[in-house]
This record gives sequence, C-alpha cells and structure tokens, in this order.
Amino acid sequence: MNLDTIDRVFFVGIGGIGMSALARFFHHVGKDVAGYDRTSTRLTSLLEKEGMQVHYADDLELVPLQYRDEQVKDSTLIIYTPAIPDKHSELNYFREKEFNLYKRAQVLGLITKTYKGIAVAGSHGKSTLSAMVATILHETAQGCSAFLGAISKNFDSNLLLANASDWAVMEADEFDRSFLQLEPHIALVTSMDPDHLDVYGAKDELKQSFVEFLGKVHSNSKVVIKHGLDLLPPKELNLKVFTYGFDEAANYYPINILPDKLGYTFDLIYPDGRIDGLKTIVPGWINVENAVGAAALSLMAGASEHELRKGIANFAGVKRRFDVRYDSDNKLYIDDYAHHPMEIRALLTSIRKLFPNEKILGVFQPHLFTRTRDFAEDFGEELSKLDQLVLLDIYPAREEPIAGVSSELILDAVSGIPKQLSSREDLVSCIRDAEWDVLLTIGAGDIDLFVGEIETMLNEVGS
Repeated sequence: MNLDTIDRVFFVGIGGIGMSALARFFHHVGKDVAGYDRTSTRLTSLLEKEGMQVHYADDLELVPLQYRDEQVKDSTLIIYTPAIPDKHSELNYFREKEFNLYKRAQVLGLITKTYKGIAVAGSHGKSTLSAMVATILHETAQGCSAFLGAISKNFDSNLLLANASDWAVMEADEFDRSFLQLEPHIALVTSMDPDHLDVYGAKDELKQSFVEFLGKVHSNSKVVIKHGLDLLPPKELNLKVFTYGFDEAANYYPINILPDKLGYTFDLIYPDGRIDGLKTIVPGWINVENAVGAAALSLMAGASEHELRKGIANFAGVKRRFDVRYDSDNKLYIDDYAHHPMEIRALLTSIRKLFPNEKILGVFQPHLFTRTRDFAEDFGEELSKLDQLVLLDIYPAREEPIAGVSSELILDAVSGIPKQLSSREDLVSCIRDAEWDVLLTIGAGDIDLFVGEIETMLNEVGS
C-alpha cells in the first residue's frame, strides 16, 4: 500500500497507546484524522485538543461523512486494533464496503520500513527500555524518531519525529503476533514469560513467535537478548548475538551499582571496554538492567560514551511505569502498569531494595479474565510479598466474562498478609484509612483513573 495516496485516516480504537501514536503521526504529516474509542480518557482528550475528531459510541452515524464515503475510499485508510470485538458495527461497515482496512501493526510496519528500525520486544520492560533508547539517541547529533508504547515523560508523548534521522525506535508488541510486521535493523528481547495465552495457547508457541520476530531482523546485523533467555535467531541471517543483564557472563552488564536517591549509579562493562559513572534518576533496580539494554542498542546505533551518559541521566521515565506520584517525608505513592506476575515481581523487588523496612500497601486491578484464569496462583504468590493488598474487580478490556473467573481467584491465592476486595466507590477511602508508608497502584486497566483522586486525598491528608 502507498501511504502517499491516503488523504484521511480513521482509527477504530484510537485511544490505545499504539494507535494514538499512529494517529499523531498521520496528523503530523497532514492527513485528516478521526476515530472511535469506547471511553473518553486523558489520551483521547489530548488527541481531540490536537485537532482530531473522536467519538465514543459504536454508531456509524457518528463517523464523519468523509471517512465512510465510498466515493473516496481509495484515499481513505481504516486502521483497527485487534482489541476491537468482531461484532463492532463500524468495523464491519468498513469490511463490507472493502475500504483499505489494516491492523495497527501492519501500518506501523509500512511506516517504519522507511527507517533504520531499532525494535524492542519482550513480555515486559519494552516500553521503558524503548523510551530510554529514544531519549539517549535524541541527545545525539543524529537524533531519532520513536513509536512508543507508553507516554515518555521526556517528550510528553508516545511519538517522536526527527526529520533528519534515519533511525526509529519502535516498541515491538507480541500481542496478536503484531511484531512480525516489523523489519528492524537491530532488535532486543527483554523477556519471554508466558502471556497472551489466549493468542498463543502454549509457551512453546510464544517462543516460536519470538524466533520468527528475530527472523525479521535485517541479515548480517545485530540482536541483543536478555542473558539467560533460551532464544536464538535463525542461523541463516548471520546475525551477531549479544546478551545483557546483571550476570557477568553477559556481553553488557553493570558493576559497582550504588543507590543514589531513588536511582542508581553504576559502571558498564561492554565488549569494547568500560564506561564509568552512568546514573539513572528513575526509581527501580530493574531500571539499571533497562539502562544496560538501552546502552547496548544506543552504542550499536552510534551513540558516544558522552551521549550515552547524558541520555541515561536525563531519562525521566514513562508514565505508569514506576511512576512516583506523591512523595512526602512519610508517604510515597507509585503508580505502575504491571499486569503480569513477573512484572509485579520486578516491581516489588525494586521497591523492597529501596524501602526494606517500610509498610507497603498494594492496590491491584487484574487485567483480562483469561490472564486471571491462567495466572491466579502466580499473582497470589507475588502479591503475598506486599504487607497489605486491596483488590479491584477484573478489567475486561476486549474480553467477555468467563464463568467462575473473578478477582476472588487471586484473593484466595494470596497468603500471610491482610487482604480485601474493594469496590471502585470505596477505594480512595480504603486507602485513606489504611496504615502504610508506600502505596502502589498496579494494573493495566483503568486503575490510572484513580490517580488524581488519590493524589488529591494525600495532599489533603498531608496538609
């Protein structure tokens, strides 16, 4: 498909983090952009302020006429996300009328073929690590573009466009095998824990998909893989494989790690030598490892030692990833997107390293009925590491309810700590009445809608 022939773009599911980045891209290059999403959010409100039309009911009459006009369908592009249900009436109209209908990942693949792509994949950590790479390369003379899966605090956006750079950082999403649409020049894999089993069915199928992803990397190039992952690219591509992590057997690893306020300082060992005095300002032990992976990619893309040091030190994080929302002498509130047991493990490991003696209250909103069903015991094991737990109902996203699957499955698997279910209406008062030093709101659903209300309550209580 030739995107130059497209005059207007309609998004079915415009409010998703990846979809909104594409919407911003097309709006930036001068296309007319509109879209549908189920609910109004801060992100959709920002798109509207930027000049894009958005509606919130599945009603064809609400789609602006120029986007559903069959007379101009050859110059109209419809982009949809797999999270949209098959019965969606607007989506089915565009299917029946044979508009140019593409999945988000297909369009991202088309756009990024014009760049030298740096793709970050993995079950966890890809949003933070890709945003970190974008921040580092943005500090270089060559710059970079970026299509991110979260809102970068440095750019206040999930899209970065650099007119003079060939490089583009992209988050490579394994859901629905979307990352197989990309053809990067360099790739990194952070993790490969079982997830999206509604798509893959089994761990072996997930692993095979990651092998296929690495098979999309340009031949005779480089890939970076988290040390210890049982993953290798196809031999025929002649790719140089490097590893990263905390283990000294990796090609890229940190030494002399020391806490520095909420962040850390460390030295980097890498194949060409050593870089001293790297510093993170974002909280979390996991972000030292993310910085090591980001350093590997950035150095491969031509960043100097000075540019690397500056970029890592300037990285302010991404929203909803170890996101400090309130910090006083006796209370700390962090919001985090963690929605898989291994992500919760990484979050709580980082928290315990920073605050080994503090009382930690976690509020968790499970995301998806299938994920709750498949990992209830694992969620219970990780959440039991809190000092107190409050559970919200499952956020369904794209799924219909499953008989017998509710948040109580996780509650029953949690042991050894005070635990309770809470309604949405009672959540803030529940937090206010509890005794805690560190508060975590955790989940990938709409739990972030409570962040402002919690901040307001904490400011009132603390004043």
